[in-house]
Amino acid sequence: MSQQQTASLSDFWELVVSVWEQGFLGIDVGKILTTVFIFLVFLVLRGLFTRIILQQVRFWSARSKNKIDDHLVAALEPPISFIPVILGFFFASHYLTSGGTENTFMNSLVLGANRTLMAYTMFWALFRLVTPLGQGLKNIGGVFSEAMVEWSIKALKVLVVLLGGATILEIWGIEVMPLVAGLGLFGVAVALGAQDLFKNLIAGLFVIGERRFHKGDWIKVENVVEGTVEQIGFRTTKIRRFDKAPVYVPNAILSDNAVTNFSEMTYRRIKWHIALEYSTSVEQLRRVRDKIEQHILENDDFVSPSEASTFVRVDRFSDSSIDILLYCFTRTTNWGEWLAIKEALAQTIKTIVEGEGVGFAFPSQSIYIENSDKTERPEEVKNK
Repeated sequence: MSQQQTASLSDFWELVVSVWEQGFLGIDVGKILTTVFIFLVFLVLRGLFTRIILQQVRFWSARSKNKIDDHLVAALEPPISFIPVILGFFFASHYLTSGGTENTFMNSLVLGANRTLMAYTMFWALFRLVTPLGQGLKNIGGVFSEAMVEWSIKALKVLVVLLGGATILEIWGIEVMPLVAGLGLFGVAVALGAQDLFKNLIAGLFVIGERRFHKGDWIKVENVVEGTVEQIGFRTTKIRRFDKAPVYVPNAILSDNAVTNFSEMTYRRIKWHIALEYSTSVEQLRRVRDKIEQHILENDDFVSPSEASTFVRVDRFSDSSIDILLYCFTRTTNWGEWLAIKEALAQTIKTIVEGEGVGFAFPSQSIYIENSDKTERPEEVKNK
């Protein structure tokens, strides 16, 4: 009985050893557990590595007066902190496939995974570096506008993603060029159905190249939209109306239509016709005109005639008024300040007009009735 029990225990132990040695894909469980342990050790060291190395790098970058290196370090922090993960996977996988194993599938799988992680980290770092490097283009003597920088950043990011994806596909033995050629016919079919997309894309390039407007500008497209530019995209431009409603305008519309950019104004215009009653005398007209002109010339809120056209003249005889043309410019282009100056000017003009004993005219019609004695014609009397 004891021999049978001993034999059973021996068989059981051999079964345990067999399972332990066979493990997964011919790799014993002990090696797998050791591999996991190595990887976990590097994960634990990741926090220490990040704290020590990155803290030292931040210290070096903070010592320089240039802010670009600070942005570069901030962009590279996530990829750098991922390096211990790559190292842990590399050493753990190297230990896993060591010891003379002839499992070619496992060896190729581990090699591909290591190369994929390395390529992913490299292109991840490049992807994050695009933004700070692109922002540095703004400092090159105003050559690149903000919209051009944003477009360049987006285009470079797309390029990095495509190159990274192609590199990873090549690592796993997938040839990219035949794949691209295969997609060519499909791309032609898509292009035929996406003509508006490419039209808006090209129009956006023209808008940015011509610098019609920039982010934050107040623009107006007649019968389309008026508001503040928030974002110039590949297909549409986002414009925020003054009622805070966003409007997404296709770039082709902005390229094909006249765009008024109020933010590029040098001065802001005021053009009024001041309507006075026909009972106003010539002397009263002259005094009203002279006092309005004097107020414009002596007020620093208005541009002098040597800088911009300024006119205060008796302009026309309208249907119910004698009109004085007021044409001048304010130094401020801010809408709120401009409205305040207009309000003060209107109050001053009213004071001047009333001070001269003149009244403002309003649209009216006069009806003249001619009274005459009506006599009957002889033939009319005869017919009665």
